[in-house]
Amino acid sequence: MSLFILFEGVEGSGKSTQAKALKRRFVKLGLPVVLVKEPGSTAVGSASRRLLKHRLDIRIDPVTELLLFNAARSQLIAEVIRPALDKDQIVICDRYAESTLAYQGYGRGLDPNTIRTINEIATGGLRPDLIILPDIDVEEGLSRKGTAATNDRFEREDISFHRRVRQGYLEMGREEPDRWFVIDSTLTKRKISDLIWQKVQRYLPQT
Repeated sequence: MSLFILFEGVEGSGKSTQAKALKRRFVKLGLPVVLVKEPGSTAVGSASRRLLKHRLDIRIDPVTELLLFNAARSQLIAEVIRPALDKDQIVICDRYAESTLAYQGYGRGLDPNTIRTINEIATGGLRPDLIILPDIDVEEGLSRKGTAATNDRFEREDISFHRRVRQGYLEMGREEPDRWFVIDSTLTKRKISDLIWQKVQRYLPQT
């Protein structure tokens, strides 16, 4: 069976940690699973990631940012995600189109309808079966990342930007409650992992 699970969240929410933990659960069960990260997991994605997140000496216009993320996304889908799903594998994705709507839409202020149109072109309409959102106050999330100077373009944004991004995620979750699973990220890592697993098991065939 194929299954597409997405992890989303603000900086420091713990989504990447939980995505890895979920993959380990599937591996222990002997289920075929692939974990990918946006932007990344392909040569195009890795090059885009360096440019979009870490080249602080280059100013990137929000529309350029939008298009670059979607170019990397299109390559990831063609090269990794669709082939895995076609082989009835489980795909866990760390960020996807919803990140673009949250960061470039709610965060940067780009038109959401434009973003949805470009996302639709890049993804070919491929949407996750389940979106997991570990939710946390942005101040606490950023504090988890540490106080040292960061070379991450998005972590360096002001607090109001991160608040808009979080608001965007929560609004998306309210609009599609059957697809989104919002969980309190201040719980212990083990508790979060267990709650996520309880949710994910509903999507697995019963034996």
